[in-house]
Amino acid sequence: MTLAYVGIGSNLEEPRAQVSRAFDELARLPRTRLASRSSLYRTAPLGHADQPDFINAVAALDTELEAGELLAQLQAIENRHGRRRSFRNAPRPLDLDLLLFGDARIARPELVVPHPRMHQRAFVLQPLLEISPQARIPGIDSAAACLAACASQNIERIG
Repeated sequence: MTLAYVGIGSNLEEPRAQVSRAFDELARLPRTRLASRSSLYRTAPLGHADQPDFINAVAALDTELEAGELLAQLQAIENRHGRRRSFRNAPRPLDLDLLLFGDARIARPELVVPHPRMHQRAFVLQPLLEISPQARIPGIDSAAACLAACASQNIERIG
C-alpha cells in the first residue's frame, strides 16, 4: 500500500457538488481506500483571474495502484465530469492532481510527483496539512514551511 494525496478543485457546474462527487468516486477506485478527506476551501483563481472562485480539497488514499495507474484513474474521473483542457488554468468542472505518492519522486513526461507547483499553492497546502499535519514534500520542505511562504494567498475554509 502507498499513501497518496490527491488535490481536488472545481469552479464550474456546482463546484461543491463536483468536489463531493469526486470524494465518492475516489472512494470507489479499485485496490484503493479513501483514508481521509479535508474540509472544503474557497480560493481565488491563480493565473487566469477572470473566472469564478474555486472550491478545493485534498484526499488521502491508501492504494495498491502504481502511480501511473492512479493518474489514469484520476483522469478518467475528470473526463466523466466533463473536464476540457482548453488552456492552462482554465475554468473547469473538476481537476484532480496527484500531489504526493508516498515518498516517491517521479519525473516522466506524463507525471511529475511531487506535483511541481504544490509547494506554491495555499489551496493545496492548507487542506493537505488539515489531514496530514506532518506532511513533507520530498525534495522541497515541510508542507507547513511551504504554506508559511504562501501567506499572501487568500483561502477560506467553508466546510
